[in-house]
Order: sequence, then structure tokens, then C-alpha cells
Amino acid sequence: MDVVALEGMSGGELLDHAGDLATIRDRCEVEILRVAVQHALLHNPDTLDPAETGRPGRERAKRCGGEGAPEVGEFAAAELGARLGSSTISAWWLMCDGLDLVYRLPKLWARVEAGEVRVHLARLVARKTRDLTIEEAGYVDDRIVKYADGRLTWTRFQARLDGLVAAADPKATAEAEQKAARQQVATPTRPDPENDHGLRGFYIKAPAATVLVFDAALQRIADILADLGDPAPVDQRRVTALLVLSRPDLAAQLLAAYQAWSDRPADPAGPPPEDPDQPTQPEAPTSPPDGPKPEITWENLLPQVVINLHTYAAPDPEPGSEGIARVEGCGPVTETWIRDHLSPHANVTVKPVLDIEGQAPVDAYEIPERHRRAVRLMTPADTFPYSTSLDPDQIDHTEPYQHRPDGRPARAGQS
Repeated sequence: MDVVALEGMSGGELLDHAGDLATIRDRCEVEILRVAVQHALLHNPDTLDPAETGRPGRERAKRCGGEGAPEVGEFAAAELGARLGSSTISAWWLMCDGLDLVYRLPKLWARVEAGEVRVHLARLVARKTRDLTIEEAGYVDDRIVKYADGRLTWTRFQARLDGLVAAADPKATAEAEQKAARQQVATPTRPDPENDHGLRGFYIKAPAATVLVFDAALQRIADILADLGDPAPVDQRRVTALLVLSRPDLAAQLLAAYQAWSDRPADPAGPPPEDPDQPTQPEAPTSPPDGPKPEITWENLLPQVVINLHTYAAPDPEPGSEGIARVEGCGPVTETWIRDHLSPHANVTVKPVLDIEGQAPVDAYEIPERHRRAVRLMTPADTFPYSTSLDPDQIDHTEPYQHRPDGRPARAGQS
């Protein structure tokens, strides 16, 4: 596609061009989905050698999609993903969604091919209906197809789709609720260096009542912190409350001390006049309650943290310049952040990453912990093309095995 000069366009021409590009984008998404479907069909079970599929590590056929969708060779996704520049799992789900549309949602697929339904909406329907039978998927297909052309907002479309899926198989909906109840989780989110700037998220998926109780507890502690003089905005106080709640014993002490302080009696009124002949004076007003506020011993709340700190040593740093470091799990941060944001909230042990290649070799199958740590620090990600895995237990060979024409190793020491 040729690059179009934009500088000479009027406002209307520029918007017309944007509309043309959107049309091309939508058509390309449809064509990529069609390619994924055809790629899956080309890698059908008949292309596999039955004598090989039963051996360990060999390619097998797997059903790609819901009931009625054909089986596909499981290695097909790696080839497709490499060409699309996506992960293997993304390519696999692309094929599954496409096959479900062709074999289970034909009315919706027809509108996709006609350019009347965006691919992302059609793929949403395919995913939501994957566990339904063919008949149940057809029930949803008949009733959702006319709403999939963009007339509804995303949330309204999803709500209608969820209702149809539930109505198609109420029993499966109940089972899905039970399954979801077993998939409760409370875990840190993956770091996002572009947006987190040293912060991290925490994801909780739990029964609604649990979340409501937790939310109320955070708000209660945040309100107490405000009464005790914390000037931070409420959202920041709720984060501080999370730290307080991480130590239930100290949180209980704080709640008890705060309750005693807030329930303290008012100071008594002033003494009555001594001369009985004097006219009665109005009773002196009581003084507001006074007394020392409870204090939080923050040192007792600070967790013990070990961080791996990758520092960037500039050859000729300017005087007073801000150093940059990368904290594992947080991304690139300034040295000021480490001092002002991390240290006040944790007892920190910093392990600088220095000379990790200077490891004494070990002639043993077992990997020493120092070597495992060095490999993870040098290559923290899975080295398979387009893989997104950052599993700390993933220890890969990061340099390809080298062969000579005669089959012998190209260099000694290769494993």
C-alpha cells in the first residue's frame, strides 16, 4: 500500500481517507480470519502420520472450537502465529473462533464475510458459545445476528449475548457459576512499565459479598486514617489501609485504640460559682474531648522485600543527574523513586545485578541456584518467538545449538 501525503488534504479529505483506511482494516481482519480457517482445514488429522502421532512429543490432532468444529494439528498454530507476528496461543484461538463461526454460527459468519459485522464482535460470540451444543449455538446465532452490526454499544451487546447464552442452556449456566466459584483468585497483576511508573496492581476475583466486605474494611481504615490526620486523598488512604490490613494483629490494635479514643468522654464543665448569693450563672459548656491520638508504628507494618536492581552505569554521568534503574516486577524507575517510594513502604534488601556472567562452571545436571538466578536475570522471558511467558521457572537455552555439516557439534561444550 502506497503512503499517501496527508499535508495537502483538507479536513474533509482527511476524514474520507480515515474512513477508507477503516474499511481496509475491517476487510483485512476478515481476510485474516478466513486465512486462519483455511489454514486450520489444511492441517486436518488426515495430514498426520498415524504411526508418528502416538509417539512422545509428536504432533497430534485436537478439536479446535466447540462441538461440531473439526480437529486440527496442534502445531499449526505455531506456524500461523509466526507469520502473523502473534503468539502461538493467539493464533490457536483465532483458528478456533473462525471454525466456530463457520461450523456453529453460519448466519453470523455470513454477515462477517459480507463486511456487515466486525470480527471482534463475531469472535466474542464464538467464545461465549463455545461450550454450547450445536443446537444451542444455533439458538444464539438466530437471535444475536441482527444485533451484531454495531447498532448496540459493546456493553449492551455483551449483556444481550450473555442473556441468550444463559437462556440457551440454563443447566450449563448454573454449572458455569459453580466453576467460576472455584476459580477465585487474589494475585498481583503483571507489571506495565509504560503506565505503572513503579506501581503495581492487585487483582481480586471473589464472591460479591467478600468484595463488599473487603471494600468496607478498606474504607473504614481509610476514614480512621483521615481522623488521625492523614492528609492524603481517599484513594491513597485506601492503599495505605491495605497495608494496615496486611497485619491483622496491628490492624485490630489500631481499631481498638481508635474506638477508645473516639469514645473518650468529654472534659467536665467548669466549677459552679462559690458565692450562693450570686445570681445563677449559666452552666459552663463542656470542653471538646481531648487526649493523645493513636499512632501507627509503621516500622512494624513494613514487609521484608528482596529486589533485583538492574542499574545503568553511564560512562560519563553529569553531576547531579538522575540515575535510572530497573526493578524486577516494577520496570524502569529513578533512584529517587527507590528512595522516596519504595524504602518508606518496605524493609528493602537490594541485590544489584553485577557480573552475572562471571559464574564458576559446574559440571553437573543439577542447576545451582546462583546459575538459575543468573540465567533468569540475563534472559527473563521465554525465548520462543512471540512468547509472552515471564515464568521465573522458565529456563531456556538462549543460544541455538550449532551443527557442522558432518553432524558433529560446531563447538565444544554445547548441551
